[in-house]
Amino acid sequence: MLARWLQRLWFEQRRLSPALWLLLPLSWLFSLLAWLNRRNASPERLAVPVIVVGNITVGGAGKTPLTIWLAAQLSQRGWRPGIVSRGYGGANAEARPVGANSLPAEVGDEPILLSRRSGVPVWVGRNRAAAGSALLAAHPEVNVILCDDGLQHYRLVRDVELAVFDGRGAGNGWRLPVGPLREPLSRLAAVDAIICNGLPDERIPSGTPRFDMCLRAGDFHRLDKVGQTCGANDLKGKKLYALAGIGDPGRFFRTLAGLELVFEAHPFPDHHAYAEADLAFASDGILLMTEKDAVKCAGLTLGETWVLPVEAELSPALIDLILEKLRGRQAA
Repeated sequence: MLARWLQRLWFEQRRLSPALWLLLPLSWLFSLLAWLNRRNASPERLAVPVIVVGNITVGGAGKTPLTIWLAAQLSQRGWRPGIVSRGYGGANAEARPVGANSLPAEVGDEPILLSRRSGVPVWVGRNRAAAGSALLAAHPEVNVILCDDGLQHYRLVRDVELAVFDGRGAGNGWRLPVGPLREPLSRLAAVDAIICNGLPDERIPSGTPRFDMCLRAGDFHRLDKVGQTCGANDLKGKKLYALAGIGDPGRFFRTLAGLELVFEAHPFPDHHAYAEADLAFASDGILLMTEKDAVKCAGLTLGETWVLPVEAELSPALIDLILEKLRGRQAA
């Protein structure tokens, strides 16, 4: 409840809410600790180039579908990518591989989705440099690493930095916990490209290359019946419920509304660990959810449940920019 209240204050009001003034000392402390973390980091360079996908705001903004898109694009261009991630929500902080059947409680939800959708090696670990080294030792064919959500992980040297924003932009523009920013907006001047998953925030620096990203919905697939799919038209006129435990649940609900579906929305916190009781509201109808939520709900006893996959769409100019940076490293 506290997290949802803060999100509303951060993203729905450009002016600083009076309720947040009391948190200003904590914001100054957070800024100091973040500066010390970056200053005292001992960066480690891997044997292959590293592309970091991250954001300077808290919560999801579309990093996972972007990482999947990058892995596919790099593979098509002859590269052999691997992916490392923090594994948020996983119980084990040590470097370890992720497979399609890994447990979310052990490795996190997003890494499993990355493994299933990308088809490339995925490793997780609190220390992404260590995870990257372990991945390369296990998969010597990999010649480029994608680091999911690693913009603030300064222990890992990176060759390309991509910062992702969704339609909520930078919110009220303040640092945590007064606002949603992990780092100041000035940090964007140092990244190689900014990816906007939604309308861009006018405060984003104009001097950095910017690319628009949209998420295209595919066909729904049945959670408990592999291979069974349906279109949005097949669900119209039925009693529908929708849940989303992502950074911005409203984004999923807006996608469903854009498909002309009528449903009852149930938002959950990002990375929520679902129990059967959480989903009891849908016992008399059909439940719709994101792929990320489906990773954690697959083992629960549910009624009819459909999962909506999304695909990132971006200009190929982004991959051209990235490859130019990678060729520059190889030439050096």
